[in-house]
This record gives sequence, C-alpha cells and structure tokens, in this order.
Amino acid sequence: MGELWDLTLAQFTGDQLRVPPSSIPVVPLMPESLTTPPQPGLRSVWIGHAGVLVEMDGLRFLVDPVFSERVSPVGFAGPKRFHPTPISLQALPPIDAVMISHDHYDHLDMQTIQHLSVKGTHFFVPLGVGAHLKEWGVPDGQIIDMQWWESRELGAITITSTPSRHYSGRDLFDYKETFWSSWSIVGLQHRVYYSGDTGFSDHFRQIGERFGPFDLNIIKVGAYGPGASWLDIHMTPEQAVEAHSALGGTRMLPVHWATFNMAHHDWDEPIIRTLESATEKQVNVVTPRIGELVTADQPFKSDRWWEEVR
Repeated sequence: MGELWDLTLAQFTGDQLRVPPSSIPVVPLMPESLTTPPQPGLRSVWIGHAGVLVEMDGLRFLVDPVFSERVSPVGFAGPKRFHPTPISLQALPPIDAVMISHDHYDHLDMQTIQHLSVKGTHFFVPLGVGAHLKEWGVPDGQIIDMQWWESRELGAITITSTPSRHYSGRDLFDYKETFWSSWSIVGLQHRVYYSGDTGFSDHFRQIGERFGPFDLNIIKVGAYGPGASWLDIHMTPEQAVEAHSALGGTRMLPVHWATFNMAHHDWDEPIIRTLESATEKQVNVVTPRIGELVTADQPFKSDRWWEEVR
C-alpha cells in the first residue's frame, strides 16, 4: 500500500519538468523517400514514443505504432502528444508487418491498427492480444499470436517473440490477461531487436546469445519511478545501456520518451542519463530527431536537439 500511495502522491505533486517548455523538433518524413517495395538494407525512423518505422531487407514494418492524439480509453482525456507524427497514417506507404509488445494504450492503438488492417498489414502480437484486434475487425488471417521463443517467417525475415519483464491490461478487469513480449527480427543481412516496455533481467543476455549481435537495438529508456517497485517493469536509462551491451549490437536507439507525459521525471532526463552512461561504457547511441532517417552501415550525426527545447 505504501508504494501505491507514493505513486498516487507523485502523480499530483513534484517539481519535475514533465512537459517540454517549447516545441519538439520534428523532421517531416516525405512519402517519396519511402520507396515501394523498400530497398535492401536497413533504415529506421523514430515516429515518437516507442514507435519506430523500419525498412529491412526489402520489407517494411512498424513496432508499437501510435498515431492517435491521446493514449487513453477515451479520446477526449488522457496523455496528449507533445508533437505531431512525422508522417500521417494516410501518407504511410504499404506496411508489411506490425509488431506489438503489449496491450497498454501507449503501445497498442486501435485507430492505427484499424487503418493498417484494411491495407493488408500482418500483426505479430503476444499471446492473447489478438483478441483485441479481432474485436476491432482485423481479419484472423492477418493476426499472428505468438508465445515467447516462437518464430515465424515473413518474406526473407524471421520474427521471434522474445521475453520481456512487464505486464498487460487495458482496463480494471483484464490485468495480465494477455502476454507481453520483446521482438527479435532477423533477416539475411541485418538484425533488429525491440525491447518494448521491460524491467532489466537476464533475458537480454539470453536473447543476445540466440539472435545477436544486432545491427540496431531499439530500447526503451523513459518512464521509470517513483520507487524501487517500478524497476521490475521499467528499466532506468543506465539499465537500458547495460541491456544493449548484454544483447550485443552496433547501435542503440533510445525510445519511449519525449512524446507523452507519462512519467515522474523531467521529460528529457532519460536521454541525458542514457548518454552519460553510454559515454562511460563506450556504447554507440544514435539520437535522431523524430522523423529523421537512420541508415545502417552509414555514419549518423547525432545532435543534442533536446537542449534547444527551452
């Protein structure tokens, strides 16, 4: 009860700067820059929060895409976006697949799912999450429910549901009724890992041993605290850097910050702490603006753009 009270109190008190004091820079993602079909290779675009658009070995997929203005059971309340998406849902090119980590509103967005569904997109989801999609009208043939360590093929890539340390639930009565997952995506030339929401544990080492090293580790760094109990389900930035090292990888892309007010820390604290730890441990972290293309095997100039948000 003490932890619950601390959490409730922190929600309405505290002097953290949880909302950016000025506009977050967004680089418009022009549809013409996304060819159909995608070219071979590996490119990624952070679309905000935990969502990333990835082009890999001739396929295009999204992880945890959220294009709605708010993340909540109702459209008129709940956390609101700090910034627009770099591309609209309507302007998106064909998306071959979506990987969902769990069913929380800031990771599983009904509006986005329904839009992509009519375009023929396949949805790879943790066990049980497919029931939400079916309720929203997604055809059975486009839903792939998966258990941990289960793999499926899509074109030239192998998609594996891998462990994470989190929980699920979209209302008061479905706590942990569906599963949660991270994702390992392995192609002929490249490998990508996506952490989803998770606490730190030995699962990173296990995943790295089976599927790594990765060309790109997309790892959540924000929304931790208050209190030690949060560390069971949300890593600190320092743990996120440690997770990257355990996985093995060329680049780390920090996500799950700078889009919604959902945490009890300054809005830019996660990236500041991530870079401090990465510098100490000599980890290659890329910090693109939302909408910027990052291409594997090519240099990327990371700027501390958040320092200009004053």
